[in-house]
Amino acid sequence: MSEDRTKLNSKWIPSLTEMVFVSVLAWLFLSGQGMALLSDGDTGWHIRTGEYILQNHSMPRQDLFSFSRAGQPWFAWEWLSEVIFAGLHKAGGLAGVVLLSGVVIAATSAVVFRYMIWQGSDMLVAVVLMLVAGSASTVHWLARPHLFSYLFLAVAIWVLEADRRRPTQWVFALAGLSVLWTNLHGGFVALLVTLGIYLGGNIVETLWAPAGERSWGRAKRYGILLGLALAATLVNPYTWRLHQHIFSYLRSDFILDHVQEFRSPNFRGEGMRYFEVLLFAGLAAAPALVRRRDVTSALMLVFWSHAALLSARHVLLYVVVAAPLAAREASAWWARAGQSRVSWIRTLHEIGQDYGTGGVAFSARAVGWLAPAFVVMTAGTLFAGRHSDRLRSEFSKEQFPVAACQAAAGQLAGHKIFTSDQWGDYLIYRYYPKLKVFIDGRSDFYGPELGQEYLRAMNSHHQWGEIFDRYGFDLALLPAEWPLATTIKAHPNWKVKYDDGKALLLERVAGSSEAAAAPATGHAAGGRS
Repeated sequence: MSEDRTKLNSKWIPSLTEMVFVSVLAWLFLSGQGMALLSDGDTGWHIRTGEYILQNHSMPRQDLFSFSRAGQPWFAWEWLSEVIFAGLHKAGGLAGVVLLSGVVIAATSAVVFRYMIWQGSDMLVAVVLMLVAGSASTVHWLARPHLFSYLFLAVAIWVLEADRRRPTQWVFALAGLSVLWTNLHGGFVALLVTLGIYLGGNIVETLWAPAGERSWGRAKRYGILLGLALAATLVNPYTWRLHQHIFSYLRSDFILDHVQEFRSPNFRGEGMRYFEVLLFAGLAAAPALVRRRDVTSALMLVFWSHAALLSARHVLLYVVVAAPLAAREASAWWARAGQSRVSWIRTLHEIGQDYGTGGVAFSARAVGWLAPAFVVMTAGTLFAGRHSDRLRSEFSKEQFPVAACQAAAGQLAGHKIFTSDQWGDYLIYRYYPKLKVFIDGRSDFYGPELGQEYLRAMNSHHQWGEIFDRYGFDLALLPAEWPLATTIKAHPNWKVKYDDGKALLLERVAGSSEAAAAPATGHAAGGRS
């Protein structure tokens, strides 16, 4: 009877994987980090795009949001994510979008942790590396479609490594994942790159083996899988045109030079110390992998570390690649340390062994009652707190012109407003379809010519008046720290309507023109596009 009761009670004990999920989700919202998920304005136009698709039952083929490029062809290449965002927004406002984003982040952390334990990592080492990986990832934890790529890459690597250990037909499910991934986010390219690395790595490993032991079966297997996954990416509303668009997007010098998330990471930024730790840990593991002739894993580390150093937006992808490999190598070192005569090291190692593979951390049940119950509880809290300043999900008053828009009430609709691309995203969310913007966060759509005009104007270049006349701006909503804010505030053709020290709202004096404005001191172009 006691044994049966113990088995029954054990079913109610959450696994460590589930506890990781709950801990990350709780940390996101209890620490206020969950509201930071809305620190990027792109979320706004993603929601409005999804609403358009749901209302019209069709994909947008032309621009919806701007007056500067009205009617121009446009790709809604993350349409499925946008539909999901719009549906959640309709049901629960921004809280629904924030909750989904938090769940995806927590699920990715849980997948990475469970994968570490599955591959034989020490439990304590896995916990430490998971915490480092999570802290490094906060640099790009935003309520945007790219979070799906973060989760899917972690799943894909686990599937591939499970196939390397014991080949099964399940690996070809990645072709199905490729269809879903392609319609959720353009990061599906990461899956194709990863499959290419696995193909190339297995070719090198086969050639490295003695002549009598070579087998090309696995390389052929990954070659077929790569072909299937590539073909599956054509199942999208734009077919091959999507690939053409993404290729030109990723090769745009203007985007690579001016869009902040495409620049190399700033190691003084928040979370970058943890990325630096993981970067060194991953690269330190590479020689040991090569010595064991695991060329595939070594190539994964080298490629994704290179990608992360070139572009901050790839840090999340590097994290899911490097953390498990670093955990495996660190566990081998920790196992040797566990044989030392230092009692506390032996004790910690034994605890990790007790709760590692075969123990609580790797129970057959990854998700029981705790994770879904906590998600429901979090959803209820966010919904109930929608009127609370602390719990309400909204765009930050510190980063967006929330107060300025409230002060202007409905007076912004119908005007041609010059503002930042991020604030343009916010205006789309708040006023579409009554207001069209000059520029917003869709840097792939506006192109370098308009982008350069935007940068010249914001930096108070001597041509700013000509640019304002060309586009007929009658309002300017500017961050107070912009060079243009100082210039235009003192200009006789513009009068201040609102100024709170963060946002500046100005109106053009009727009948005035900037064409004859005296040249202002030029500034070097910069900022996000």
